[in-house]
Amino acid sequence: MTKPRLTKQVVDALPATGKDYVEWCGKLSGFGCRVRGNGHKTFVVMYRAGGRNAVPRKVTIGTYGKLTVDQARVEASKILAKAQLGEDVAAERAKQRAEMTVSELCDEYMQEGVEHKKPSTIQSDISRIEAHIRPLLGRKRIGAVSRADIERFLRDVAQGKTAREKKTGKRGKSIVKGGKGTATRTVRLLGGIFTYAVRRDYVQANPCRGVQLYKDGRGDRFLKPEEFRRLGETLKLAETDGLPWKFNEGRKAKHRPKRPENQREVFSPHVVAAIRLLMLTGCRLREILHLRWEEVDFERGILNLPDSKTGQKKIVVPRAAIEILSSLERSSVYVIAGNNPDKPRADLQRPWQRITEHAELQGLRLHDLRHTYASIGAESGMGLVILGKLLGHKSTATTQRYAHLGDDPLKRTSEHIADTIMSALSAARQRSPADS
Repeated sequence: MTKPRLTKQVVDALPATGKDYVEWCGKLSGFGCRVRGNGHKTFVVMYRAGGRNAVPRKVTIGTYGKLTVDQARVEASKILAKAQLGEDVAAERAKQRAEMTVSELCDEYMQEGVEHKKPSTIQSDISRIEAHIRPLLGRKRIGAVSRADIERFLRDVAQGKTAREKKTGKRGKSIVKGGKGTATRTVRLLGGIFTYAVRRDYVQANPCRGVQLYKDGRGDRFLKPEEFRRLGETLKLAETDGLPWKFNEGRKAKHRPKRPENQREVFSPHVVAAIRLLMLTGCRLREILHLRWEEVDFERGILNLPDSKTGQKKIVVPRAAIEILSSLERSSVYVIAGNNPDKPRADLQRPWQRITEHAELQGLRLHDLRHTYASIGAESGMGLVILGKLLGHKSTATTQRYAHLGDDPLKRTSEHIADTIMSALSAARQRSPADS
């Protein structure tokens, strides 16, 4: 069957199958549309420079949407004409791209290679590129980057070579930290960037392949009852009398308030509410900070999230969380109001640090509240399927990390079943033959 000519209608109808494939044009030989497993479409052209026995070469023309089918066809015709004259466009491009710097590759990747990523993930990628990749590898030519360079990069980030203070506004600042977890996640990003370069024929191999990474993350921490008590008392104090200031000795002492009642910081009800909601719902931080009032169903006790790490989902919330939501002033379109009513609050880093220091919970992360929520659910005997739905996990394999916490409920259930069976057996033994 003769293939049809590639047109807008034909390209629009090409489905995502979960695997990469190319739909070739039935009129212009060598011209095609490559469809990635996720549905992303790019135009390609294949040719042989130097006759029938030459190795076939493939050139990526551009992304569908940024180029029309007709524009791509014109470019493909030019490349095919050059191939007829013996000019190897792919080899020339590869040579030019090999001279590209890592910094330039990152720029192109953020423009052309992130169509499948969420905005929050793209923002994290940008932060890692600016904080770690550009300072250490940005000027190096991509064709010269070796696995040894990536291993050195991994060690440097882990040891804090890129740590620094970063301004976040006129007065704000944040600390760019290194560490093993950051190093591992950044090398994974770099591996994705070089995979893009390999697909575009800029380099022949990915230098990140085979690099031994550090274990990602600092491990899960679960709050104990006594720690819950201290955190609860601190949150109550923070929104009422305020937490006492911590002074840097000898720094502008003459400008400090003299009266003790003025040496306290009262926290916004929205900040305290955000932390309590994280504890009571098991939500991720962005799910609470980006939550809009229109997404809260007070009658059914549901948060209708249009987007999250795992896509659109509904979160069932308890009455205690609904009461917290009902008590908040609606001064923004977002539930957790920040300085700008039209934008979500960026983070809770500073208040969380102050709160955990006062509660003597140093090192406790906001994400550990989600782990604690999950651990309590697992220990109560809740099934992993139900727990996974509450947490918004796409796969039960993700929830499986909490399976060991359900050992005690399983043992209690096992004992209960055995006791019931033994009781029945005992009753049967006590029956006399005359009763039969």
